Amino acid sequence: MDDFLNSNDEKIRINRFLSKYGCCSRRYGDELIKKGLVFINDKVATLGSIVNKQDKVYIKNDSGLKEIKQNVDFVYIALNKPLGITCTTCKKDKSNIIDFINYEKRIFPIGRLDKNSYGLILLTNDGDIVNKILRSENNHEKEYVVKVNKPITPYFINKMKYGVKILNQITKPCKITQLNEFSFKIILTQGLNRQIRRMCEYLDYKVLSLKRIRVLNIKLGNLKIGEYRHLTKKELNELFLSINK
Repeated sequence: MDDFLNSNDEKIRINRFLSKYGCCSRRYGDELIKKGLVFINDKVATLGSIVNKQDKVYIKNDSGLKEIKQNVDFVYIALNKPLGITCTTCKKDKSNIIDFINYEKRIFPIGRLDKNSYGLILLTNDGDIVNKILRSENNHEKEYVVKVNKPITPYFINKMKYGVKILNQITKPCKITQLNEFSFKIILTQGLNRQIRRMCEYLDYKVLSLKRIRVLNIKLGNLKIGEYRHLTKKELNELFLSINK
């Protein structure tokens, strides 16, 4: 199973190549291709172009042609994000997660965790894995511990479990367990904007604290707030197997 980490695609589509090697999303890559700004060797790339291992890929910008390297050493990080840090790569946001973690390589967060929430967030320079993890139809689990402002009732648990209406849709059924009078644990397979907070607000509850403790098979564990660690080979093998089903 360890060999799974070392397998590389010999041929991939150009938009996946741009995403995989941390350049941009597949959708934005398609836009660059349509504008004639992407080159494979000395030819302008087209939608659906195939990239081989020996090919060189370039993107045209104001400074000229920038080569997108294939021999990237991928990095996979688990961070215990503190309150007040924003999951954005935008440097204009002074609380951005990239400046906070100050990692030596260019990385970006996989998904988001609200500025007013804390806990597990994954970061990487592997754009391919980002797309696979964030596809909501894959039913990937994310687990949270939540504290609210008033006693939890059986009605609250039941409604949260089977779905409430937020953002013009009914939330998917989820797993929820009451921990004490004011706290519960919830496992979601959706990624709606501020989903847990909106679900609680719908039921006239206010979230006092929200901590994410798991994404798929990756657990926060004893990682201290503000600290990060690299994922283990075992974690990565399990992660890749689950997202490539």
